[in-house]
Amino acid sequence: MAREIYGETTGLKSSQKRALEKLYRRKIGTLDAISQEFATQMTFISEELNRVVAVLVDRSGKVEHVMLGDAHRVYLPDLGRQRAGQSRFRGVRLIRTHLGERGRQVELSRDDLTDLSKLQLDLVMSIGVGPGGYPGQVAWAHLVPENPEQRIWETHKAANPSEVGVSFTHFIMELEGEFQRKAADVVTTGGQPALLAYVATPEGRPEEVEVEEMLELCRTAGVDVVDTMIQRRTSMHPKFALGRGKIEELTLRALQLDIDLIIFAQDLSPTQLRGITDETDIKVIDRTQLILDIFAQRATSRDGKVQVELAQLKYNLPRLHSRNTGMSRLTGGIGGRGPGETKLEINRRRARDRIRSLERDIENLSKQREVRRARRTRNQLPTVSIVGYTNAGKSTLLNALTYSEVLSEDKLFATLQPTTRKLRFPDEREIIFTDTVGFIHDLPADLVAAFKATLEELDEADILMHLVDVSDERFEDKMEAVNRILTEIGLGDKEQMLVFNKIDLLEGDQGASVARAYNAIPVSALERESSEALVEVLENRLFRQSRQRDAALEVRP
Repeated sequence: MAREIYGETTGLKSSQKRALEKLYRRKIGTLDAISQEFATQMTFISEELNRVVAVLVDRSGKVEHVMLGDAHRVYLPDLGRQRAGQSRFRGVRLIRTHLGERGRQVELSRDDLTDLSKLQLDLVMSIGVGPGGYPGQVAWAHLVPENPEQRIWETHKAANPSEVGVSFTHFIMELEGEFQRKAADVVTTGGQPALLAYVATPEGRPEEVEVEEMLELCRTAGVDVVDTMIQRRTSMHPKFALGRGKIEELTLRALQLDIDLIIFAQDLSPTQLRGITDETDIKVIDRTQLILDIFAQRATSRDGKVQVELAQLKYNLPRLHSRNTGMSRLTGGIGGRGPGETKLEINRRRARDRIRSLERDIENLSKQREVRRARRTRNQLPTVSIVGYTNAGKSTLLNALTYSEVLSEDKLFATLQPTTRKLRFPDEREIIFTDTVGFIHDLPADLVAAFKATLEELDEADILMHLVDVSDERFEDKMEAVNRILTEIGLGDKEQMLVFNKIDLLEGDQGASVARAYNAIPVSALERESSEALVEVLENRLFRQSRQRDAALEVRP
């Protein structure tokens, strides 16, 4: 039975088709990258047709595909998107003829090198067609592991196929072994290794700020960022975010470091996600998916799990696509775990049904919280909600004020579900403290919407205690980000108490001096005695509010 010849075969004679089909029955020895006999058969056919002939050969020397191009190039069939077995490379090599001017040097084309890197081929080889159709000069290339010169591939030449002089089996084993050794030298920590990609544009924040925050998010998610690739552009590429050439470079870098995850520091549109995953075999997630993953890891209550699943579904719904391999890789691991992980590839109808069901659940949970808040209001207990940028020390301060043991870690989003604790003053007065989820710059819209029910706790607070990590040199930007989100959810006019935390990390009385400049209260959440002034100011404010409410009730008819 004749095997398929890929390419345009219309107009070929029967004898020419049979000659191409015979290439399937030929075999190259396992020790040879190419044999003189096999090369001669290819160049004779190429000379007669005046078209490029190419084959894909597996490691046993068997021809898997025969392709016929035009006079200059050849197009490869779809090889599938999964790597072959556990092998680092595809497990096949591309061998093609080269129809150039007689006597000119045979060079590998840009297409050849792109195929080598994008498809992760064992090697690519171009064989010149010499006088009489006999094989002439040979040029070939293979990928190289991580190196100081940052070379992607290495090229070689030989006068003819018989002088290639490579024991192929030994060569490919050594090359893959070297890739593994180099990758092991680089990836030494315990989390999942990943590459971080960032497109620096003029309207964005300084790139060092964005990258630093993304590195912290990755650490929180349990990801080890092995390398970071930054491209400066006037705007993000509408299809690839990075330029297409940079995507190829990113893929090769991941190959060199044995990495199966690329994280973009910006949100990707559905079009960009599809465009990138069409260009690479590596799992790709963006900033929002990483944040959702962190929330999924930390969601323990019914409330939190429902909200995380809703946010995941709303974000991923427009990204569901029949051939979207980026989405199909998100059924587990970084960016895809949590309550919604089994929902990422369901069809749009079922996804929308699930979203409606979750929204009803959140509405019911919101009503339950409303009952609890009403009970606190009847008891006339004032409420203080602690808000602030993520990792500002909100949970640590809550522990210090109320002698509690709420989870507090040096990670972003250590608190996901609002935590409520009481503080009793010496005169037997009590207040309720609520610790809320930390805010972050450009908090994803779907996340804000999903957590609106949780953040509505803030609307019932008598005072918002805005906690700021004053030891952060960019604390002003983070204050602005928090206030912007509060405004977006309709709480911009709520009374605030500005508190500057972590003054112990500043020299001398620098923390107190900065706090005075902003009319803030300086504290160190790790030192309970430093919060005495905060408690006193808080009591005075709440007492003032209480008197104002009582006075309003007295004058009411």
